[in-house]
Amino acid sequence: MPRTTSPTAVTADTVTAGTAITTATATAASATTAGTDSTAATARASVDCLPWEELVTSALLGTDRRPPTPRGGSVPADAPAALLDAAALHTVRQRAGLLPAVPVARPEPAAPDPRPALPDAARHRLAHLLADRAAPSGGGRRGAAPDLTELIPQWLATANRQGFRAPAALLPPLLDAARARTDLRPQALAFAGPRGLWLAGLNPDWKFALRGGASGALHPDITDPEAVGLLWEEGLFAERVALLDAVRAQDPPAALTLLATTWSAERAEDRLMFLDSLRSGLGADDEPFLEQALSDRSRNVRATAAELLSALPESALAGRMAARASSCVNPDRTRDIASIAVEAPHECDAAMQRDGVTAVPPTGRGERSWWLGQLVEATPLGVWEERFGGRSAEEIVALPVADDWAGELHAAWCRASVRQQNPQWARALLGHPSAPPASGPGTASIAERSKLLAILDQSERASWVAEFIAAHGLSEAFQLLGVCTVPWAGPLGRAVVDALDIARDGGSYPWSFSGVMGLAERCLDPAEADRLEVLTAAQDEQEGASPGAGGYWSEAFQRLVSTLRLRATMEAELMA
Repeated sequence: MPRTTSPTAVTADTVTAGTAITTATATAASATTAGTDSTAATARASVDCLPWEELVTSALLGTDRRPPTPRGGSVPADAPAALLDAAALHTVRQRAGLLPAVPVARPEPAAPDPRPALPDAARHRLAHLLADRAAPSGGGRRGAAPDLTELIPQWLATANRQGFRAPAALLPPLLDAARARTDLRPQALAFAGPRGLWLAGLNPDWKFALRGGASGALHPDITDPEAVGLLWEEGLFAERVALLDAVRAQDPPAALTLLATTWSAERAEDRLMFLDSLRSGLGADDEPFLEQALSDRSRNVRATAAELLSALPESALAGRMAARASSCVNPDRTRDIASIAVEAPHECDAAMQRDGVTAVPPTGRGERSWWLGQLVEATPLGVWEERFGGRSAEEIVALPVADDWAGELHAAWCRASVRQQNPQWARALLGHPSAPPASGPGTASIAERSKLLAILDQSERASWVAEFIAAHGLSEAFQLLGVCTVPWAGPLGRAVVDALDIARDGGSYPWSFSGVMGLAERCLDPAEADRLEVLTAAQDEQEGASPGAGGYWSEAFQRLVSTLRLRATMEAELMA
């Protein structure tokens, strides 16, 4: 009865060199002793020519079902022995053909990190936060338990303020978290420090950390001109951007000189990114370079150069734009009351286009209003105070505007206030927070208002948003809350909680307020937790209320309270 192998008798993983060679040697010896005929020897030799994959298939299926036979060849008399012989030969052949690996130099050790180690409780907390981030969510995170993933940014910010270094064992999960969430990267890289950057250089998955950074450890000593010049000439684009930013922070004129050495040879998209670096420390010394960039062959570069020049009130471009805008917007002398007359430009000539005015408007916009908005946006705001007889920004914004040009003019003034970071004009255009947004002095756009708010100092910003919420509720306040400093000041936090309580009493579902609830979990002062405890109780169903709304609100407030208390605990652990 012929021998056969079972489907699980031999696989690629179970055939080892020693076993296969021993089997092959024994088989060859018995064949010689028995005087195997030449036909059998020829058949066995042909089996040796089969690919490894064919041998594995034969072993898995069994030699009785899939004998190791080459196409057109004969079946070996002893198929199992022939299979093992061929496997042994393949194994020896493969191992004999391997070349020894060339040893590589060991990487240099990471730079020392002199910052103090985390307290034990804080280290365990970070490990828990990072592990929770990597855990499957199970289709949703709702419930009364805090969402730990959303607490990582605050934990990192507090740890960095305290000056701690990251535990070496937690650097890999920390870099993985930063890879997955770009919003974590600045804080995560600052916390990871030189060890994190060293580790990132050894793993392509973490190459984002090498694009510049939070710690500034990737560029050479900027006091060494030779090292700076070498990296600027030969470095990767991201390294060059980081270098330019670092030099700019220390010596703005030196950064401008460095940029000028290669400017004409740079690609258009690279010139745009480098030009953007000049926003930091922008000053009068940058004007000659930016004036030259107005003639750049790239439209985007020209537009950015014009934007930067218009942020310099004393620049020649600002003067040219002011002259154009002043010919369009003037005190209306034809009326008995003070008002504003507007005559939009009738053409966009080559000089205007060189100064950054885009000739072709977006779909749905008229040409003249489009050109007017760009002229006013680029004009120094102080020009209007002079133009209107020394009136303040608040008085000018309150003046009536002829021929329905108020919306266009006020929107352009909003953009100018943001570009020039002018708090007086921002305050005037925001108006009183209790006034209906549609009838305010500036813009009804919540997005524009949030940009104007960002110009004001922290306390004024929080007070304005608190009054806005008290007057109008939370439905339009989400973007406004996003520009307020964390933790929210007392009046702002109380205004948010009071508005949520009113919404709960109204019997609506909390889902429409989920964004605000999420912000509250991250931004409310943890000291508010005790005052919120009373809101965690489930309410009786009210007539006309959405079914189940009371239970959902109770759950939402429980989650808010537990998150605030956890934040307080985390902060205490980092202060220990």
